[in-house]
Amino acid sequence: MKIISWNVNGLRANIKKGGFDWFMKFNPDVYCIQETKAHPTQLPSEAQKPRGFFSYFDHSKFKKGYSGVAVFSKIEAEEVLCGLGVKALDQEGRFLGLRFKNFWLFNVYFPNGGGGPERLEFKLKYYSAFLKFVEKIGKTGLPIVFCGDVNTAHKEIDLARPNENKDNTGFLPIERAWIDKVIAKGFIDAFRYFYPNATGKYTYWDMKTFARDRNVGWRIDYFFVSLELLPRLRKAEIFEDILGSDHCPISLEVDI
Repeated sequence: MKIISWNVNGLRANIKKGGFDWFMKFNPDVYCIQETKAHPTQLPSEAQKPRGFFSYFDHSKFKKGYSGVAVFSKIEAEEVLCGLGVKALDQEGRFLGLRFKNFWLFNVYFPNGGGGPERLEFKLKYYSAFLKFVEKIGKTGLPIVFCGDVNTAHKEIDLARPNENKDNTGFLPIERAWIDKVIAKGFIDAFRYFYPNATGKYTYWDMKTFARDRNVGWRIDYFFVSLELLPRLRKAEIFEDILGSDHCPISLEVDI
Protein backbone atom coordinates (compact mmCIF):
# COMPACT_ATOMS: atom_id res chain seq x y z
CA MET A 1 0.00 0.00 0.00
CA LYS A 2 1.23 3.47 -0.94
CA ILE A 3 0.18 6.37 1.28
CA ILE A 4 0.90 10.05 0.67
CA SER A 5 0.75 12.78 3.30
CA TRP A 6 0.92 16.48 2.45
CA ASN A 7 0.21 19.73 4.23
CA VAL A 8 -1.13 21.57 1.19
CA ASN A 9 -1.46 25.02 2.86
CA GLY A 10 -4.92 25.50 1.36
CA LEU A 11 -6.35 22.81 -0.89
CA ARG A 12 -8.02 25.22 -3.31
CA ALA A 13 -4.75 27.09 -3.84
CA ASN A 14 -2.84 23.81 -4.08
CA ILE A 15 -5.17 22.58 -6.82
CA LYS A 16 -4.53 25.75 -8.84
CA LYS A 17 -0.79 25.16 -8.46
CA GLY A 18 -1.04 21.64 -9.86
CA GLY A 19 -0.93 19.71 -6.59
CA PHE A 20 -4.04 17.68 -7.33
CA ASP A 21 -2.75 16.79 -10.78
CA TRP A 22 0.41 15.45 -9.13
CA PHE A 23 -1.66 13.38 -6.70
CA MET A 24 -3.76 11.81 -9.45
CA LYS A 25 -0.66 11.06 -11.52
CA PHE A 26 1.17 9.52 -8.55
CA ASN A 27 -1.99 7.50 -7.87
CA PRO A 28 -1.44 6.38 -4.26
CA ASP A 29 -3.80 4.04 -2.48
CA VAL A 30 -4.43 6.67 0.19
CA TYR A 31 -3.85 10.44 0.12
CA CYS A 32 -3.83 12.29 3.46
CA ILE A 33 -4.04 16.08 3.37
CA GLN A 34 -3.59 18.63 6.13
CA GLU A 35 -4.49 22.32 6.23
CA THR A 36 -7.23 22.14 3.62
CA LYS A 37 -8.54 25.57 4.75
CA ALA A 38 -11.97 24.75 3.37
CA HIS A 39 -15.33 23.19 4.08
CA PRO A 40 -15.85 20.29 1.66
CA THR A 41 -18.66 22.15 -0.13
CA GLN A 42 -16.20 24.94 -1.01
CA LEU A 43 -14.02 22.56 -3.00
CA PRO A 44 -14.28 21.86 -6.72
CA SER A 45 -15.98 18.60 -7.63
CA GLU A 46 -12.71 16.79 -8.42
CA ALA A 47 -11.56 17.41 -4.85
CA GLN A 48 -14.86 16.56 -3.23
CA LYS A 49 -14.84 13.10 -4.75
CA PRO A 50 -11.86 12.23 -6.97
CA ARG A 51 -12.54 9.48 -9.47
CA GLY A 52 -11.70 6.10 -7.97
CA PHE A 53 -11.45 7.37 -4.38
CA PHE A 54 -13.64 7.55 -1.32
CA SER A 55 -13.51 10.97 0.39
CA TYR A 56 -13.40 11.87 4.07
CA PHE A 57 -13.17 15.35 5.62
CA ASP A 58 -12.85 17.13 8.94
CA HIS A 59 -13.04 20.92 8.91
CA SER A 60 -12.90 23.85 11.30
CA LYS A 61 -16.21 24.34 13.09
CA PHE A 62 -15.74 27.99 14.02
CA LYS A 63 -13.44 29.69 11.52
CA LYS A 64 -13.58 29.62 7.74
CA GLY A 65 -10.43 29.12 5.70
CA TYR A 66 -8.59 27.55 8.61
CA SER A 67 -7.08 24.16 9.43
CA GLY A 68 -8.94 21.09 8.13
CA VAL A 69 -7.90 17.61 7.02
CA ALA A 70 -8.99 15.21 4.27
CA VAL A 71 -8.34 11.63 3.22
CA PHE A 72 -8.90 10.15 -0.22
CA SER A 73 -8.75 6.36 -0.27
CA LYS A 74 -9.21 3.69 -2.92
CA ILE A 75 -10.44 1.41 -0.14
CA GLU A 76 -13.63 2.30 1.71
CA ALA A 77 -13.08 2.71 5.44
CA GLU A 78 -15.02 0.41 7.74
CA GLU A 79 -15.19 3.11 10.42
CA VAL A 80 -14.47 6.86 10.38
CA LEU A 81 -13.67 9.10 13.33
CA CYS A 82 -13.65 12.91 13.14
CA GLY A 83 -11.85 14.22 16.16
CA LEU A 84 -10.31 12.79 19.31
CA GLY A 85 -13.57 12.91 21.23
CA VAL A 86 -12.48 15.95 23.26
CA LYS A 87 -14.75 18.88 22.37
CA ALA A 88 -12.27 21.57 23.36
CA LEU A 89 -9.67 20.08 21.01
CA ASP A 90 -11.89 19.03 18.12
CA GLN A 91 -13.30 22.36 16.94
CA GLU A 92 -10.46 23.15 14.54
CA GLY A 93 -10.88 20.10 12.28
CA ARG A 94 -7.50 18.48 12.81
CA PHE A 95 -8.15 14.75 12.93
CA LEU A 96 -9.45 11.90 10.81
CA GLY A 97 -9.28 8.28 11.88
CA LEU A 98 -10.06 5.53 9.38
CA ARG A 99 -10.34 1.89 10.32
CA PHE A 100 -9.63 -0.53 7.51
CA LYS A 101 -9.71 -4.31 7.66
CA ASN A 102 -6.10 -4.72 8.77
CA PHE A 103 -5.09 -1.40 10.35
CA TRP A 104 -6.04 2.03 11.65
CA LEU A 105 -4.93 5.16 9.80
CA PHE A 106 -4.85 8.54 11.52
CA ASN A 107 -4.35 11.74 9.53
CA VAL A 108 -3.55 14.62 11.86
CA TYR A 109 -2.78 18.30 11.53
CA PHE A 110 -1.18 18.94 14.91
CA PRO A 111 -1.38 22.53 16.20
CA ASN A 112 1.39 25.04 15.74
CA GLY A 113 2.62 26.35 19.09
CA GLY A 114 3.25 29.87 17.82
CA GLY A 115 1.07 32.87 18.55
CA GLY A 116 1.47 33.07 22.29
CA PRO A 117 1.48 30.86 25.40
CA GLU A 118 -2.15 29.85 24.91
CA ARG A 119 -1.42 28.20 21.58
CA LEU A 120 1.60 26.37 22.90
CA GLU A 121 -0.56 25.10 25.77
CA PHE A 122 -3.21 24.02 23.27
CA LYS A 123 -0.59 22.19 21.22
CA LEU A 124 0.71 20.32 24.25
CA LYS A 125 -2.82 19.39 25.34
CA TYR A 126 -3.49 18.09 21.85
CA TYR A 127 -0.28 16.09 21.90
CA SER A 128 -1.21 14.52 25.22
CA ALA A 129 -4.78 13.71 24.21
CA PHE A 130 -3.68 12.19 20.91
CA LEU A 131 -1.15 9.90 22.56
CA LYS A 132 -3.77 8.69 25.05
CA PHE A 133 -6.15 8.14 22.15
CA VAL A 134 -3.77 6.02 20.08
CA GLU A 135 -2.78 4.00 23.14
CA LYS A 136 -6.44 3.17 23.69
CA ILE A 137 -6.97 2.28 20.02
CA GLY A 138 -3.83 0.17 20.08
CA LYS A 139 -5.41 -2.12 22.66
CA THR A 140 -8.00 -3.20 20.07
CA GLY A 141 -5.30 -5.26 18.37
CA LEU A 142 -5.04 -3.56 14.98
CA PRO A 143 -1.72 -1.92 14.03
CA ILE A 144 -1.63 1.84 13.56
CA VAL A 145 -0.24 4.19 10.95
CA PHE A 146 -0.42 7.88 11.75
CA CYS A 147 0.79 10.71 9.58
CA GLY A 148 0.62 14.42 9.14
CA ASP A 149 2.12 17.73 10.08
CA VAL A 150 3.42 17.25 13.63
CA ASN A 151 4.75 20.82 13.72
CA THR A 152 7.88 19.78 15.63
CA ALA A 153 11.35 18.79 14.46
CA HIS A 154 12.53 15.88 16.57
CA LYS A 155 16.33 16.03 16.52
CA GLU A 156 18.98 18.53 15.46
CA ILE A 157 19.38 16.58 12.23
CA ASP A 158 15.75 17.43 11.41
CA LEU A 159 16.20 21.16 10.84
CA ALA A 160 18.79 23.30 9.15
CA ARG A 161 19.47 25.68 12.04
CA PRO A 162 18.96 23.92 15.37
CA ASN A 163 21.02 26.32 17.48
CA GLU A 164 19.12 29.37 16.26
CA ASN A 165 15.77 27.68 16.95
CA LYS A 166 16.35 26.01 20.32
CA ASP A 167 14.08 28.56 22.01
CA ASN A 168 11.45 28.67 19.26
CA THR A 169 8.27 26.68 19.07
CA GLY A 170 8.66 23.69 16.81
CA PHE A 171 11.96 22.80 18.44
CA LEU A 172 11.35 23.39 22.14
CA PRO A 173 12.54 20.62 24.48
CA ILE A 174 9.00 20.02 25.73
CA GLU A 175 7.72 19.56 22.17
CA ARG A 176 10.59 17.29 21.16
CA ALA A 177 10.08 15.24 24.33
CA TRP A 178 6.61 14.35 23.13
CA ILE A 179 8.05 12.68 20.03
CA ASP A 180 10.38 10.78 22.38
CA LYS A 181 7.24 9.54 24.17
CA VAL A 182 5.65 8.48 20.88
CA ILE A 183 8.72 6.39 20.04
CA ALA A 184 8.89 5.00 23.59
CA LYS A 185 5.31 3.77 23.11
CA GLY A 186 6.51 1.59 20.24
CA PHE A 187 5.97 3.79 17.19
CA ILE A 188 8.58 3.98 14.45
CA ASP A 189 9.52 7.16 12.57
CA ALA A 190 9.40 5.54 9.13
CA PHE A 191 11.74 7.97 7.38
CA ARG A 192 14.43 7.70 10.06
CA TYR A 193 14.09 3.91 10.01
CA PHE A 194 15.28 3.91 6.40
CA TYR A 195 17.57 6.95 6.61
CA PRO A 196 18.86 7.29 10.19
CA ASN A 197 21.70 9.66 9.31
CA ALA A 198 20.38 11.53 6.28
CA THR A 199 20.95 15.28 6.51
CA GLY A 200 19.35 18.14 4.64
CA LYS A 201 16.05 16.24 4.30
CA TYR A 202 13.23 18.60 5.15
CA THR A 203 9.48 18.89 4.55
CA TYR A 204 8.78 22.55 5.36
CA TRP A 205 10.41 25.84 4.36
CA ASP A 206 9.45 29.41 5.28
CA MET A 207 8.12 31.06 2.14
CA LYS A 208 8.62 34.64 3.32
CA THR A 209 12.39 34.23 3.48
CA PHE A 210 12.65 32.07 0.33
CA ALA A 211 14.12 29.37 2.57
CA ARG A 212 13.34 26.61 0.11
CA ASP A 213 15.77 28.04 -2.42
CA ARG A 214 18.53 27.63 0.19
CA ASN A 215 17.10 24.44 1.72
CA VAL A 216 16.86 26.08 5.15
CA GLY A 217 14.08 23.80 6.26
CA TRP A 218 12.48 21.64 8.92
CA ARG A 219 11.37 18.01 8.87
CA ILE A 220 8.07 18.34 10.70
CA ASP A 221 5.88 15.98 8.62
CA TYR A 222 5.99 12.31 9.57
CA PHE A 223 4.74 8.79 9.15
CA PHE A 224 4.76 6.80 12.38
CA VAL A 225 3.88 3.09 12.40
CA SER A 226 3.27 0.51 15.09
CA LEU A 227 6.24 -1.66 15.94
CA GLU A 228 4.51 -4.77 14.57
CA LEU A 229 4.48 -3.19 11.11
CA LEU A 230 8.25 -2.83 11.00
CA PRO A 231 8.85 -6.05 9.00
CA ARG A 232 6.32 -4.86 6.43
CA LEU A 233 7.81 -1.43 5.75
CA ARG A 234 9.09 -1.10 2.20
CA LYS A 235 9.87 2.56 1.58
CA ALA A 236 9.58 6.08 2.98
CA GLU A 237 10.25 9.12 0.83
CA ILE A 238 10.31 12.91 0.93
CA PHE A 239 9.35 14.63 -2.34
CA GLU A 240 11.20 17.90 -1.79
CA ASP A 241 11.01 18.77 -5.50
CA ILE A 242 7.19 18.86 -5.55
CA LEU A 243 5.90 22.42 -5.25
CA GLY A 244 2.46 23.80 -4.47
CA SER A 245 2.80 24.45 -0.73
CA ASP A 246 5.29 25.54 1.90
CA HIS A 247 5.45 21.82 2.75
CA CYS A 248 6.26 18.97 0.39
CA PRO A 249 4.59 15.55 0.17
CA ILE A 250 5.95 12.51 1.98
CA SER A 251 5.15 8.87 1.33
CA LEU A 252 5.06 5.46 2.96
CA GLU A 253 4.94 2.04 1.34
CA VAL A 254 3.91 -0.82 3.60
CA ASP A 255 2.58 -4.32 3.05
CA ILE A 256 -0.73 -4.28 4.84
